[in-house]
Amino acid sequence: MAVEKTPPRIVVVVPTYDERTNLPVLVGLLTDLGLPGLRVLVVDDNSPDGTGEVADRLAAETGGVVGVLHRTEKDGIGRAYVAGMARALAEGADVVIQMDADLSHPVSRVPVMVDTLFAEDAAVVIGSRYVEGGSLATEWPRHRKALSAWANFYVNAILRLGVKDATAGFKAWRASALNAIDVPSVRSNGYSFQVEMNHRAVRRGLRIVEVPIRFEERVSGESKLGLRVQIESAIAPWKLLLGRYKG
Repeated sequence: MAVEKTPPRIVVVVPTYDERTNLPVLVGLLTDLGLPGLRVLVVDDNSPDGTGEVADRLAAETGGVVGVLHRTEKDGIGRAYVAGMARALAEGADVVIQMDADLSHPVSRVPVMVDTLFAEDAAVVIGSRYVEGGSLATEWPRHRKALSAWANFYVNAILRLGVKDATAGFKAWRASALNAIDVPSVRSNGYSFQVEMNHRAVRRGLRIVEVPIRFEERVSGESKLGLRVQIESAIAPWKLLLGRYKG
């Protein structure tokens, strides 16, 4: 008699700041996937638009499928991910998925990423804009496409990660990989957080696989990619190369 395999416990970590319109849509799309063992952990940075209250309501309505981690201030996407991943690991997650709340990441690719994680014996699967079959939203202006392409070239020229979409924020991680790279000690914030996570994985010889996605423009709200974040992201690869960020 065949033993029925227990599905992996999947936690989708979603940092939020002023995403009250997008969050219910994202949660609905994720729950509609019907993936057994999938939960959503919203990490809200005290959004002034009431996103935290919306998240609490979703948690109550979904009977525990949605969890909420309230933080007291806006402290950057990297800090939010570290807090959310630490909570997910403490609660027994087997797979942790990073996902933006702005609907730019295609929910339909989540099952593909999870399947690839196990089929390819990968430590992390990246939803990639720059492998064959991947693409950017046609609504993106030319200068944003150029900035994104240049950022990936720049990061790989310095760190030689061998990852086509080194700045991507849509990833599925094995819990064992997150433990191996010691997530609580990650120091980068903003979008350089993605680069440091990849760098740590590469340094430890962990297998990274990329699957193609179409990256969409956010549906509503404003981008958080300000000048300060861009400057930090430009400096971070040099800090990693020179060992200023330990890990």
